Amino acid sequence: MNQKKQLLKYLISDFVSAGASWTLFFVFRKIYIETQKFGYPVPVEFDHSFFQGLAIIPVAWVLFYFISGYYKEAFRKSRLSELGQTIGTTFIGVLIIFFVLILDDTVKTYTNYYLSFLVLFFLHFLLTYLPRLVFTTISAHRIHNRIIGFPTLLIGSDKRAEDLYIGMVNQPRSTGNSFIGFISVSKHEKYLMDKHIPHLGSLNDIQKILGGHPVEEVIIAIESSEHELLKKIINRLEHKKITIKVIPDMYDILTGMVKMSSIIGTPLIQISHDLMPAWEENLKRIIDVITSFFALIILLPLYLCLAIGVKLSSTGPIFYSHERIGRYGKPFTIYKFRSMFSNAESNGPALSSLNDSRITGFGMFMRKMRLDELPQFYNVLIGDMSLVGPRPERQHFIDQIIKKAPHFNHLQKVRPGITSWGQVKFGYASNVDEMIERLKYDILYIENMSLLVDLKILIYTIKTILNASGK
Repeated sequence: MNQKKQLLKYLISDFVSAGASWTLFFVFRKIYIETQKFGYPVPVEFDHSFFQGLAIIPVAWVLFYFISGYYKEAFRKSRLSELGQTIGTTFIGVLIIFFVLILDDTVKTYTNYYLSFLVLFFLHFLLTYLPRLVFTTISAHRIHNRIIGFPTLLIGSDKRAEDLYIGMVNQPRSTGNSFIGFISVSKHEKYLMDKHIPHLGSLNDIQKILGGHPVEEVIIAIESSEHELLKKIINRLEHKKITIKVIPDMYDILTGMVKMSSIIGTPLIQISHDLMPAWEENLKRIIDVITSFFALIILLPLYLCLAIGVKLSSTGPIFYSHERIGRYGKPFTIYKFRSMFSNAESNGPALSSLNDSRITGFGMFMRKMRLDELPQFYNVLIGDMSLVGPRPERQHFIDQIIKKAPHFNHLQKVRPGITSWGQVKFGYASNVDEMIERLKYDILYIENMSLLVDLKILIYTIKTILNASGK
């Protein structure tokens, strides 16, 4: 399956539909509304205001759909849900256009306002929904007929796993699961699933298996006696960009973190990864991009001053970069102004302490003001980081933290941030125990994520900068 190609179809269709509906509505207003207003036929002339609207409105519609979360899943769309979502977004979007662009127009009677709203609504809805319905129907047909499918890993090897597998494979209409193999959770010489799909390894091999196969879904089908392993399995999976489903009788174990997802023939429970509503998550990303873009431009004089300060403080490069672990465990290169002497980690990775002799005088000043983190606006702009989120760590320290706090993996469900609740409340950690202590604030953050919480953290971060109280 080509997710990007499918997504592009929806994007282009929505863009063209928005432009076409605006064009037809413009023609309608000339032929009917303005003709009634002036009392004589008004010729249809595409003037400056029309082309201005044609340039802005389709882009605004696509951005609105993005914020609403419509483009989140290209192949996992329900036609019924899509109908309701299209009606809702069309109503809100047309209402905004009506109050911004149409309400100021003079008309013959006020009924023309209502007519204009209804005509624009139905034009936009029909031209938008019909192509969507075609694309979604074609995708659903291909999925149900096993032409395309989601690479799926089955966790479980005994009777329950076999029953689930046989039930899903023998369904007249496929749910889209294409099983690549199974993982055993207990060791036996032979497994019931051996005769159906390949045995890829045990639970201890899961990270290696996920890294070596393009897995999109994981279905957990373990025996009743193995339920105590559920939390362990989820801890190993939840920070990955995969869909996790379990058999229904585990529902009472998964408190507050699942939603029912009934699929054809085999009802399963889907563990939700959604920490924020789709519109809020997408708006957060848009704010990240816009803020970072302008910050890189506006703060350029400050960047130059800091670069000169770093260069004069000690020999070595201006910027310090190294690999850290981001969302879904993906490594990325983070950038900072160098605050330590060159070769400060010649003896291996080490956390900084309060009176760290490796930190230069100018570096200490930057750290108190958090100015050494400013180059990370570039990381935010390209999508590696966010303005607010748990601070990213190096794999060396993550391995140590997980031994004492396996729930650290939950932090990788979100983009790491330039600043975080843990950073504001605790500051820099000088050892693994302090990193674990800071962890509780970051876990609390991701369980309460919202734009309002982000705003509060940014305000406290600015306060820390102004007070030069950074640890």
